[in-house]
Amino acid sequence: MEEASNRDLAHVKTVLETALLTSQEPLTLPELSKLFCEELGNETLRKVLEELREDWQGKGVELVNVASGWRFRARPEYQEFLDRLNPQKPPRYSRAVLETLAIIAYKQPVTRGDIENIRGVTVSSNIVRTLEMRGWIDVVGHREVPGRPALYATTKSFLDDLNLRSLEELPPLAELGALVESAGPVEQLPETDGAKDPDEQAGTMLAPEIEPAVESTPAH
Repeated sequence: MEEASNRDLAHVKTVLETALLTSQEPLTLPELSKLFCEELGNETLRKVLEELREDWQGKGVELVNVASGWRFRARPEYQEFLDRLNPQKPPRYSRAVLETLAIIAYKQPVTRGDIENIRGVTVSSNIVRTLEMRGWIDVVGHREVPGRPALYATTKSFLDDLNLRSLEELPPLAELGALVESAGPVEQLPETDGAKDPDEQAGTMLAPEIEPAVESTPAH
């Protein structure tokens, strides 16, 4: 009986591995459970997924659990070799973009007015549009004040690109810029917010006055 059960779980593992290797997007536990006719509990799925993750230890590809679900990815130490197949310079985000993203990530939900109060300069629409087009921020509501300004928060895609499961796993603020710049290419837009400091054009430093203070609002 136990031998039959082990064979069944081995089959489940093979099916999960096949689905995850061929999927373009992370898969959640409910999505993975649809692969099987019989009902599999989340605990069983997690157990098999953890075993599968162990099976891939020491290989160039690893199974990870991110905000949107489970997926395979190349280990970071091998990315430089993969980049040779499609050589592209990594995106260089301006200091203005990185500061805006950091404020949203660590203070969300925030309005453009909140961002401007912290940065001390006007936030241009191009900066917000750049982050929206990258899929890293989205409007999650409106503040109930005159004008009902939009409230911005980070998305699951933002967490996925940083290989995080939740906002609680955000790195120390000083490390966020380096992680963002390694997250993959994106079409760049003009990023002018009225600042004259040349560091605004190609810097990677984050504003030192931003204090990490993640609120309870989850990423969307």
